[in-house]
Amino acid sequence: MSQGSVTQLLNNTSISGNPIESLRSFLDTEARMEAAKQLDKMRFVGYVLELGYDTAKIITSDPYKLAVGGIPRGSFLIMTPINAGNTPLHFTLLRVNGVSPTPLTMQVQQTYFELHKKSMPELDRWTQSELQWGALSCNVLGMFYANPGDNQKLAFSGDVNNVVSAHRYKVFAPDDELLKLIVDGMVNIDHKYSIGVLRTMECGLFSPGAAGKIPVSISMRDFMGTRTAMFGKTRLGKSNVVKLIAQGLIETTGTKKNVGQIIFDINGEYANDNPQDGNKSIRSAYEDRCKVYALTERAETPSLPLRLNFYEQPDSIIEVIASMLATDNKNANYIKSFASVKLPAISSIVTMEEGDKCRAIRKVQLFWAILKKAGFPADERKLRALGLTSRNAKNFNPSFKADLRTQAYLHQGQNAAPAQPDSLDQLVTEMEVMAQFRRDNGSSPLLKSGSGKDIFDADDVAMLDFLNPNSGSGPSILRSYITYHSPNAGDFLIEILKLIDVGTTVILDLGNATDQIRRYFADMISKEVFGHQEKKFVENKLEDHFIQLYFEEAHNLFPPDGKDLTGVYARFAKEGAKFHVGMIYSTQSPSTINKELLAQTENFFVGHLSSQDETRALSRVQIAFDGSEEDILKAKTPGYMRMLTMSHRFVIPIQANKFEATASVVKPLN
Repeated sequence: MSQGSVTQLLNNTSISGNPIESLRSFLDTEARMEAAKQLDKMRFVGYVLELGYDTAKIITSDPYKLAVGGIPRGSFLIMTPINAGNTPLHFTLLRVNGVSPTPLTMQVQQTYFELHKKSMPELDRWTQSELQWGALSCNVLGMFYANPGDNQKLAFSGDVNNVVSAHRYKVFAPDDELLKLIVDGMVNIDHKYSIGVLRTMECGLFSPGAAGKIPVSISMRDFMGTRTAMFGKTRLGKSNVVKLIAQGLIETTGTKKNVGQIIFDINGEYANDNPQDGNKSIRSAYEDRCKVYALTERAETPSLPLRLNFYEQPDSIIEVIASMLATDNKNANYIKSFASVKLPAISSIVTMEEGDKCRAIRKVQLFWAILKKAGFPADERKLRALGLTSRNAKNFNPSFKADLRTQAYLHQGQNAAPAQPDSLDQLVTEMEVMAQFRRDNGSSPLLKSGSGKDIFDADDVAMLDFLNPNSGSGPSILRSYITYHSPNAGDFLIEILKLIDVGTTVILDLGNATDQIRRYFADMISKEVFGHQEKKFVENKLEDHFIQLYFEEAHNLFPPDGKDLTGVYARFAKEGAKFHVGMIYSTQSPSTINKELLAQTENFFVGHLSSQDETRALSRVQIAFDGSEEDILKAKTPGYMRMLTMSHRFVIPIQANKFEATASVVKPLN
């Protein structure tokens, strides 16, 4: 036995059981077919005309292309050396990106021209042989080979270790086994889950010799603690893939339940059954693993109430109220002035200097008086615990000067001012008295501070006029929003944190809510989740537990011109992995998302985009999509996506499965 044969035998033995062995079987079969002259059964497509580290040009012929069912743009080809000798078993992966001219292109075109000009019905054998050759340009994606550190494992590199003369290579269309290796061979086996089937072109015509439906899997581990983007026009499958990922995390975590999920459901499609999903939702498919919180209760969907405490977060709530008033077309001047008011956050007041602190507390108390007069119930015990006091005053005392209070109450026909307010009802009375006194005596020196500044600034005046208007309904116009309020609303945050810590999928049904309300809940819950995970990190209690957040219409949360790099969403992008917080965000266009977030995103699912600017923005932020732009622009089939995950080093075109309640049912979405 020759030295080369011995070496080859040792190589064969060392990689026994490695997926790369399917290449040897493939090449052996090709050699037998070639020897038997069964060219129509071969997967051979041509030779290499020109080769570099990043691109390759191959020459092929019509019979070869027909034998393999065609070579569409975006399809995978494999390149192997001829007479590899002792070279370890490997292949280079190519992706077709277009047609390329050959050295004879001009002569071929001239021949076509002459033939058509003469209207020749038949071609002689020599001319036909000459005309059927052509060239394809390809991207070199990398190499598959046996891992040198563990011969039982497959390895992939994004580059090639050597480039020799082009004539020393053959190019093949991979068979089903090699395609499975290409799309699935490097996927982390931990938490593996079926996502769809390989689909290299939108055209649905089947050609004899074409590859079958190759299943494509993902590892749910790739999504834990990472960022995942869903891009594409509406109604083309983004939400369907989101459901598959949420379903995959529920199913693959099984009894371990180490992944809690929060889905901000802006259309109610995750919480409520609908016909497009076979009358099943994530909630109904996994009732024992899901909990729904809803702004609006639906008779057919079990849920817990999702409410706001309008008293405790005045800085956010005033914006929510403003958005609802605008939606309801409340256009009276005093209402518009009230809707433009800006209020301080309660958490920021405690650090203020005494003078500023007193003014800030008074603003919050004015807002409380408006809510109380509108009929919003309050837990005064909880409000007292917030510690909004100034100058040793009682909790509901706005700390007006004694002479101002005396004159204001005398103006109301009372003999003297009552005791300082110590309840919300008394606060309402106090503020109404001040509103009337200011309206009737606006130039009174009593309405000036010791430094000469007005006691009431423009925001205070807007709230006083809203509390006690000259004409109009005043606070009563807010009564229709009471359904969004609960004095105990803060408790649901504690409940949600407990649920996700035991692997529950929490769905927040925000259907019919305004953008401002959705933003409010997203901000509030995201901050709580981040703080919760950060605390566990500091206490070394994260272990193998993760939290996944799902955001739709993500451009509202991560605008491209966002400059705040300290906000919760920016921190998710930069620090989420450290704190075991992953997120899946969906929007129509890559250019509408903050570049900082895009740069940190690991996983992508991209459907149809209609703008070249969008595809360029995508390939700039993720170079793996370079060369896929034309296909993304043209393909409009629902569920037809370009996928890139942490396990997949190159873009895989897939037809996503249609979400159904049972994971074993694989039905392409089209």
